[in-house]
Amino acid sequence: MTAGARVPAAGDRGRRIPPGRPTASRTNGGLRRRVLHLHLRPADPLGAAHMVVCGDDALAHRLAAELHFVYRTRVTVVIPGGAPLADPAGQRMAGWRSGGRASALFGRFSAAVGRVPLPRQTADDPAPEGGVRVMEVPALDEEVLTEAGAQHATALALVHDDDEANIHAALRARRLNPRLRLVIRLYNRKLGQHLEELLDEAARVADPGMDPAELDATTTVLSDADTAAPALAATAVAGTSKVLQADGLLLRAAERTPPGPDEVARPGLCTLALLSSTTSDPGGSEGSDSSGDEGPKLLPGDEEVAAATGRDTVVLEAVSATGPPLPPRRLGTRRLPLASLFSRRLRWSVAGMAIAVLALTIASWQLTGAGLLRAAYLTVLDVLAIDDPALDEPTGRKVLQLLSGLTGLLMLPVLVAAALEALGTFRTASALRRPPRGLSGHVVLLGLGKVGTRVLARLREMDIPVVCVEEDPGARGIPLARRLGVPTVIGDVTQEGVLEAAKIQRAHSLLALTSVDTTNLEATLYARSVKPRLRVALRLYDDRFATAVYRTLRAAHPRALTRSRSVSSLAAPAFAGAMMGRQVLGAIPVERRVLLFAALHVAGHPQLEGRTVAEAFAPGAWRVIALDAAEPADRQRDLAAAPPYDGATQAPSLVWDLHPGYVLRPHDRVVLAATRQGLGEILAGAAAGRN
Repeated sequence: MTAGARVPAAGDRGRRIPPGRPTASRTNGGLRRRVLHLHLRPADPLGAAHMVVCGDDALAHRLAAELHFVYRTRVTVVIPGGAPLADPAGQRMAGWRSGGRASALFGRFSAAVGRVPLPRQTADDPAPEGGVRVMEVPALDEEVLTEAGAQHATALALVHDDDEANIHAALRARRLNPRLRLVIRLYNRKLGQHLEELLDEAARVADPGMDPAELDATTTVLSDADTAAPALAATAVAGTSKVLQADGLLLRAAERTPPGPDEVARPGLCTLALLSSTTSDPGGSEGSDSSGDEGPKLLPGDEEVAAATGRDTVVLEAVSATGPPLPPRRLGTRRLPLASLFSRRLRWSVAGMAIAVLALTIASWQLTGAGLLRAAYLTVLDVLAIDDPALDEPTGRKVLQLLSGLTGLLMLPVLVAAALEALGTFRTASALRRPPRGLSGHVVLLGLGKVGTRVLARLREMDIPVVCVEEDPGARGIPLARRLGVPTVIGDVTQEGVLEAAKIQRAHSLLALTSVDTTNLEATLYARSVKPRLRVALRLYDDRFATAVYRTLRAAHPRALTRSRSVSSLAAPAFAGAMMGRQVLGAIPVERRVLLFAALHVAGHPQLEGRTVAEAFAPGAWRVIALDAAEPADRQRDLAAAPPYDGATQAPSLVWDLHPGYVLRPHDRVVLAATRQGLGEILAGAAAGRN
């Protein structure tokens, strides 16, 4: 960033950032590196950490901005110089001059900063000391990692698009620093699990005295598609991306207006904040320092909430479906009813043949005088044409044999039709479903690629009705849609009639997640022409294009909810939380401040151990909001991990309605909502106790 450049972000408008150091070129071992520094402001308890981010795409830029401005850490960004640089839209750019490449990087980092909500800065909550350091290097090797400070850093994020490059860099970094917390971007889940085990074992061998709790958080493998899926699902259902994933449950921070005189406030899991009373005041400052006591208050006490009449609140609540569930599949159970296998006409034909055989049996019994069982046996033989001709038998017997043979001839096409219908029914059972006729209130999901597959799994885990639209029959998510029984329309969404087949006119929301911006926009515009108040969320790569689309759609349809999302912006908070430690589940912005959510073991924290839930509540600092009821040996390693997308279900273990008198025991694990200062105080108290 050049001297005097402005950061277009909330809280920084009109303020010029101090000039950084001039660009420096270093030559070491024949490798030329370009290093730039961006200086900002002094550090807080959580901002003392040093983080290293390696990558050259939009996720790396957003992750660096998230770490610096939300978690107040010092960040070093390492960009491989051999590959063309990517812009925030994720599109490759060529033809960069060597002198303008680094300055262009700072411009894109500034743009990423502008999309990260900057918290309010106060005397008690300053920004970090140092700032952001950017290194442009030809290749990522141990020498580069050493120069970036990985041997003393708290965490290293490897977020290249190339999985192989991330794995190689992770192995080098683990050799360099066994205690380094690694966060690796990898789409393949099975490979990621094996890689976590390998790197954890390498850390255990290199440093046998490492604390098991510290070892448990040394390696985290994430997928940007996995981490963005909850926010995209919440956008479709609840209209917001301020979400938190914990123990497979999707939670959102919902803003609530004060209830009227005759209204009852809707319940929530807990009250996170009181919004500033100047929010709707044109002359107010919306949570800035000039708001004073009328500014936002994080984690207020119950009495304070009751006394704050007329102020909006932020409540934590679970995201659930808003429409009726999909009807169950007719062949999804073990018992296959006859009506599912054969048509009504065929069933009537079979019934007629059975009646004819029964009538012939009774007639044979009466005419021949044989027993009933023998008469039935002879009739079946005659129907199947495998009995001897009745040449020497009475005339009645001859007539019955002829009638039985004729019945057998009529039964043959019925049996063939039954076999064909049963085969066709089983083939249909393994094929994609069509949307049911009476379906309404569902989510229409466009695109079953890498991101769409994860979003589909997340929506179905919440029992939200979904109809998918995909042009490619061999897309990544088609097998999952078939296995889950999700109705799917195969066709080009830009063609007439495709969205109508997905019942868009009765849908609750539209998620346009294809990899082509123009396709997403065209589908959105057409869907809005069919249903003007349809809730829409678009996946757009180009941020400037996304901004223009968002403003235009909001102006054209002011009463409809419109959201434009990019995977990198939604995934960056999860990657940043993993770099802060596996105990950090995520962060939710509240006006210009930030609330952190963390899962902590009670043992070693004097502010929690031996105290009741009410006593452990420090208004404005931290609050216990959930308890992990699972046994220590059965607890989920990472509460923020994405659940499996293969249809498997996992019983939740978090208890959210805690009794205020419950005493926190050393072996308990709790979920905290805390400010940065509050979480820093709790972690500092635990560190002081260990020392």
